[in-house]
This record gives sequence, C-alpha cells and structure tokens, in this order.
Amino acid sequence: MTGLELLAYNNKQAKEESEEEPEFDSQLRLELPLGVAGQDLEIAEDYVTQTIDIRIPYADEEYFYDYPMLGSSDHIDSLSYENESGYGIVEFITDKVYEISSSYDENYFYIDFLTPHEVYDKVVVIDAGHGGNAPGATKQGIYEKDIDLDIVLELKEIFDTSEDKSIGVYYTRTDDSNPSFENRAGLANKSDADLFISIHNNSTQSGRMSNINGTQVMYDEKKADVEHGTKGLAEICLEEVTAMTGSSNKGLVEGNEIYIIRSSEAPVALIEVGFMTNQTELNNLRSKEYQMKVAQGVYNAIMRAFAEGY
Repeated sequence: MTGLELLAYNNKQAKEESEEEPEFDSQLRLELPLGVAGQDLEIAEDYVTQTIDIRIPYADEEYFYDYPMLGSSDHIDSLSYENESGYGIVEFITDKVYEISSSYDENYFYIDFLTPHEVYDKVVVIDAGHGGNAPGATKQGIYEKDIDLDIVLELKEIFDTSEDKSIGVYYTRTDDSNPSFENRAGLANKSDADLFISIHNNSTQSGRMSNINGTQVMYDEKKADVEHGTKGLAEICLEEVTAMTGSSNKGLVEGNEIYIIRSSEAPVALIEVGFMTNQTELNNLRSKEYQMKVAQGVYNAIMRAFAEGY
C-alpha cells in the first residue's frame, strides 16, 4: 500500500468509525507519538523538487500505521515514510510549490499547503546558471558557474536584508549543484512566478580572449511582444545592470532555443552579465565589489518591473 493509499484508507476508516468526516481545519493532521511535542518536529522544504520532509523524533518503523495520518491529498503527488537514525521521516512530493503553514496541540500536528501568492504579493525565481559538473564557460581556471552563483548569492543577501518582505524569492540553486533544466523552469512555473531571471556569463564563439565586452540579455522572441512580457523585462534588466556596473550595452538577444526561456510561463530574462573572454571584464566579474554592483542592478530591475506593473 502506497502512502497515498494509506492516507485514503485512514480517512475511510475514520469516517466509518465516527459516521462522519473527521473535523479539523487544516489539510493534514499527523498524530504525535507518545512523548513527542509539536515543536520537536522538523520541516525541510526543497522548492526546486517540490519535496517536503517532516522529521519526527522517536517515531519507529510502525509509526505510519500506529498513528494514522488524516486529511486531503489534493496537493500531493506522492507520500512516503521511512525510519532513519531515531527519526521517522514523512516525505511529500507536491504538485506545485507550496509554503508550509503548521500548528500543533497536545496530540496532533497540523499542516496547510499555501501557494506562494497566498504568502507574498509578488514572486520571483532567480536562477544561477550551470553548476555541479556543468561549469559553463571556463577561462584561466575560472568557472562561469562560480561567478553566476556568487552574483546570485549577493542578490540573495540584498533580498534577505530588505525590510520589504512582500516579495517571495525562490532560487534554483544556492550551492554548487546542477538542477535539471526542467526543474529550473519548473520552479518558475510551479510557483506561478511573476518574474523569472537567470544569471549567466558570456564568451566569444571561439573561446579566445578578445576585446569583445558588455552585457546582453536574452528573451523569448516567439512570445508576443506585449506589455509586461519577456522582451520588456529583458530591456529593463539590460538598462538597470549596465547603469549599475558601467558595462557596455550590447543589446537584446533572441533566446527561444534555450530550454528555460521557451519553457517559462512567466516573463523571463537571461542576463549575460559580461564576457569572460575579455580580460578586463573577467577581472571585474571575479571582483566581489563588481558582483555586488551586478546584484544591485538585477535587484533594481526587479523592483522597477514591479513598479511598472509586472
């Protein structure tokens, strides 16, 4: 019996025993093992894969059967349970991105699945290009993936320290991992993001060092050129990043052939911050001060886009 089948069975049994639907306001109810309080449970969310783990101390291998979970499976694609190192781990994979709202009393732990837009006024997904075994452009022992990530982490710092908490920001990666293209675009689509911005860096076609430099932004040319669309967002990003960094404006680039661009349901812009094949620009891109300027330019672009109605 799968976890979802067991949940359905538990609901049926509870209804038959009480002759009515079990009553509680939340979407799921977990019974707490003897001696475990609600504050002892740990929740971990992986937004990229829509995976939620709930760690329950002292829950043994029979917990899932001895303490029946009740509630709705409307948002759940799969449900499983395992016992590991003194913890029981309930794992959900959901159909979209959700924020977990939890509460508890003496006997039960309650879970609600909230959409990002139920928590935030606006939602942004930020993608640091490449990662893991996909280094991107490589020059003089420097990997594009690392520069992309450093810029995104500077941007994250700006959002984390901002007093404005009305914007929900989700990141495809904040470490040296390499999410699939499907998961990167999927995070934007499954969070119903208002904006999707991907950070990359450029190189010449030959890969040789050259005088070519500047910032380009890719957009989806096959989507209608409408107000608050992908092209408009790309233009805003280009203007704000070059204004902040002093980089030369090398214009917009058609990018429908890029999977994450053509697959995004949200307005999308892929920013090629600079050319790693230009020595001056490579030196800049390695500089924390310059990375902070790029991040501030991207932040300014996001805030401007929202101010203009995105």
